[in-house]
Amino acid sequence: MQVGIGFMASKTLLAAVRLDLFTHLSSGPLTGQEIQRKLGIHRRSLYDFLDALVALGFLAREGMKDSASYRNTAETGTFLDKQKPSYIGGVLEMANNRLYKFWGSLEEGLRTGTPQNEIRESGAPLFDALYSDPARLREFIAAMRGVQMGAIMAFAGQFDFSPFATLCDIGGASGALCVQVARNNPHMTFVTTDLPAVQPIAEEYIASAGLGDRVKAISLDFFGEPAFPKADVITMGNILHDWGLRDKKMLIKKAYDALPKGGAFVVMENIIDNDRSSNAAGLLMSLNMLIETSEGFDYTFRDFEEWVTEAGFSRTEILPLAGPTSAAVAIK
Repeated sequence: MQVGIGFMASKTLLAAVRLDLFTHLSSGPLTGQEIQRKLGIHRRSLYDFLDALVALGFLAREGMKDSASYRNTAETGTFLDKQKPSYIGGVLEMANNRLYKFWGSLEEGLRTGTPQNEIRESGAPLFDALYSDPARLREFIAAMRGVQMGAIMAFAGQFDFSPFATLCDIGGASGALCVQVARNNPHMTFVTTDLPAVQPIAEEYIASAGLGDRVKAISLDFFGEPAFPKADVITMGNILHDWGLRDKKMLIKKAYDALPKGGAFVVMENIIDNDRSSNAAGLLMSLNMLIETSEGFDYTFRDFEEWVTEAGFSRTEILPLAGPTSAAVAIK
């Protein structure tokens, strides 16, 4: 029952994020009436809404109804306050604004094997639709940074970068991976790559981190360009799962060709367990690729080993990161 009607709790949280509730509470507790005025919502279900968030563990409360005051929990104050760099609500905003309605057509996707997102309306591929709208693109980039940051921080702290001098992140969006690894490894220089529309967004983020001397953002169409920039480490965060098998193998081969002997190719995704029975997040993300892409799918570490061995890599390992995310590593 919790799973079957889970959309009720999900939409309640997504609505709270959309209405900036947790950001409004960042300066301290508010009464129900104060929240009502700030959010511009009707009184009818005000306390059902707020108290549901209390029951779900997203708010703390003192008092009852009109005499109550509400405040953020430690977790929502950290992760759902837009004013904090730890904000991960971008992916929840995208879930509310886009994915919630598209997942309502999952059955159609299962029957037809076709995407159920903007492609149904416009016929344009997902990334063409996203990249053509500057506001939606910034929302998407912020969402990706938020959802990946925990894994990025774990990767920056756990992976041994001491043998390497350069890193190139393919499809690096805002440049968050390069920035975080740069903070931990002052001996390295970095290049983050993405399509031209993303470059100014990455340059802003890199400049705000004060790392413009060691992290550069460049434009790269990884399908159109014949080769990746040369680097000791090539990384891809949530890139391979967007594409079908032929394109996956093409990207892996380009990474192999760009690396020196001993270089590392690293993909960070919700790598599905080899038994395909425990990493539910990875399997659900693969269903999300059905919703969002024409051929994309997530994969097991055994799949990854097969593909990189075919490309010529000599050694592999998997590094668990944060939550369901792992780094699959191949050494040339």
